[in-house]
Amino acid sequence: MNANSDSHGARDTAEASDNAGAHTAESAEEQQITLRGPAQLADSLPYLLGFHPTDSVVMVALHGRSGRFGGRLRVGIPKSPQEWAPVAGHLAECLMANSERRGSRPDGVLVFLCQDPAEGQTGRQVMERLRTFAQRLRTACGALDVPVLEALCLSDGRFWSYCCPDARCCPPEGTGLALPGTSVMAAAAAYAGIQVRGTLREMEERLAPPPQDPATLRARVRALDGAGSAVVPRILSDTGRTQVGEETLDLVRVLVRRLGQAPPARGSWAAADSVDDDLISDEEAATVIVGIQDRDTRDHAAEWMEGPEAVHALRLWRVLARRCVGPYGTYAAPPLSLAGWVAWSTGDEPGARVALGLALQVDEEYTFAQLLHQACNEGLDPEELRACLRRERAARTVGAGARSGRGRSVSKRPTARPRAAVRARAAARGRKAAGRRTGGSSAQERRREKRTRVRPAAGATGTRPGPAGARGDAGGVQGGVRRRETPHRGRRGARSGR
Repeated sequence: MNANSDSHGARDTAEASDNAGAHTAESAEEQQITLRGPAQLADSLPYLLGFHPTDSVVMVALHGRSGRFGGRLRVGIPKSPQEWAPVAGHLAECLMANSERRGSRPDGVLVFLCQDPAEGQTGRQVMERLRTFAQRLRTACGALDVPVLEALCLSDGRFWSYCCPDARCCPPEGTGLALPGTSVMAAAAAYAGIQVRGTLREMEERLAPPPQDPATLRARVRALDGAGSAVVPRILSDTGRTQVGEETLDLVRVLVRRLGQAPPARGSWAAADSVDDDLISDEEAATVIVGIQDRDTRDHAAEWMEGPEAVHALRLWRVLARRCVGPYGTYAAPPLSLAGWVAWSTGDEPGARVALGLALQVDEEYTFAQLLHQACNEGLDPEELRACLRRERAARTVGAGARSGRGRSVSKRPTARPRAAVRARAAARGRKAAGRRTGGSSAQERRREKRTRVRPAAGATGTRPGPAGARGDAGGVQGGVRRRETPHRGRRGARSGR
């Protein structure tokens, strides 16, 4: 589900999830947490999502008389007020539809508008500017017979309620948020092992090209130009495409191993990402970025999805996403999608949604990201997809072994047949020569020579027959969705193979 996020028609991806914070699924009644008042609701928001949302509207479904948390949805706040009414209606319909698909219609909704003030603004000014948007959301939910029980604005470390008129609990100047880790929800989350991964902006920055000096930018664009010139012509041919895929995956294997052998970086995420960037050259990154634009190669790269290597593979996909600079911005869709897949496969659903959402911002029609994002939002078990990838990997390994064995057994036949023919012809020539030396051969000898002459078998021309050059389609990650076959458009900044 998508919603317009600015007046230029860009798209931001809404995120919905269930069972993400208040209590564990297997002991919901025993671990029930009661939140009282707007302050505790505001403090609970990062634990419901797994991160601190920035520049976002968040809607949470409530079920039953006790107000049990259900599905939740996040999307960027539209910049243009003209978009607020249609976006509000769309979000309300999405939340209701997702809740009904998972079991029941919500009995109420919580709305959170989170946005930091711009330079020279205050949090209260942000709250007043977004008041109309909050009213649009309340009206849209009310039109579907579901009330908004609370609507809060979070800005500049404070919160305001759009529903509570009592200045004693919700003063006009706002109320300060609790210190991190001191709320009721923080204690429950710590007990349940739920981790808040920082702000949404920080998570997105790990996957986007950082600010860099012009010389570095030119060097990285030049490396991508060189990789495209060297790799794309080979991808466009069937035999070259297979070889490029194998070379790309071999390089991925080397880089994953290199990242795994590096000592773990300490400190902030920025410091850790900087260490990873230094371990991979521009040429290596460019080669893999261009190689995984091919659909089959990308699907095979998705097999680094579990075990110790998955963590290092996720670091690699982040590095590659940050290297998609200049006219190669759209090339980030495959590494972002792979980062989202590995995050989801290893249990980091918030990180998966952020990465897949960015992939869809880069290319909203990228099928691989669309399918993964939908599966993640619908609460599917990634083990089903992991099992599918394991089967494909096993089948590919067996098929490669069978083709290799068949090639060795067939290769003996064309050498045996020509040798027999050569020996027969040599014997015939010897008999002819003997006949000439004795003054010719009799009719009986000529008939005997004719019977012993051996013709080469059809096809035994000295060429080595072998298995046909058929290529299997390893695109099972995308199921039955029809996907484009052309791996590259051949121009800078173009990409296909979705």
